[in-house]
Amino acid sequence: MQLTAPANRTTDADRTTRATRRTGIHDTDGMAVASFVLGLLGLLVLNVFLGPIAIALASVALWRGTARRGRALLGLGLGVADLLVLVAFMSADNTMSWSL
Repeated sequence: MQLTAPANRTTDADRTTRATRRTGIHDTDGMAVASFVLGLLGLLVLNVFLGPIAIALASVALWRGTARRGRALLGLGLGVADLLVLVAFMSADNTMSWSL
C-alpha cells in the first residue's frame, strides 16, 4: 500500500491570493452598503459631506465589481440627490447653507 499526495497541490501563495480576492469582494460589498446608508442619511443631515462620500464609495464599489450592484447604484443616486437637495435649499435661502 502506497500513500501519495493529491495531484492538485495548493501552495501558500494560492491560498493567500484566494483569501485576498474574497476579502476584496467583501470590502466592495461593504462599500456598496455604506454608500447607500450614507446617501440615505445625507438627505436629512450633513448632505454637503455625506453626499460626496456616498458617491465616492458607490463609484469605487461599482468599479471593483461588487456583488451588491443595485445597492451601490442606489447609493450613487442618493449621493447625487443629497447634493441636489443642498443646491435647492441654498438657492431658496440665498445663503451658502440651509436650515429648516
